[in-house]
Amino acid sequence: MIEKIKTYKGNTLALEVIDEFTGTDEKLAQKFFKEKVEEGFDYVNVLVKLDELNVSKSKTKVFMEDIIWILRNYRQIGNIAIVAHSKILKALIPIDNIFFERLQKGYQERYFDITQLEEAFQFVAPNEYEPS
Repeated sequence: MIEKIKTYKGNTLALEVIDEFTGTDEKLAQKFFKEKVEEGFDYVNVLVKLDELNVSKSKTKVFMEDIIWILRNYRQIGNIAIVAHSKILKALIPIDNIFFERLQKGYQERYFDITQLEEAFQFVAPNEYEPS
């Protein structure tokens, strides 16, 4: 299941994936992204909180389709914050960031531990950040 964590007036989208990531979730995330673009933003910063994701319940096909969608829309993606509690993601994101930076200079993909959620919000929405 996917849901918005916070709603931003600006060009930021903050989502949380709970339990599993399905095809319906993928389409909903794309819809949220498209709405931001249709509001007139050239790029959208994205925060994805994954600490409650059960990878074994999620379909590999959905993840692959999502990656293809990201590659097709990378010009409209700004900073990305991945919030989780995963040594694997923490190790993979710097590798992904090399590819991401090469595609679009000036933006980053960063890993944040779940304990750094507030810092992640500030990273993707520095002008709208309000501490909890």
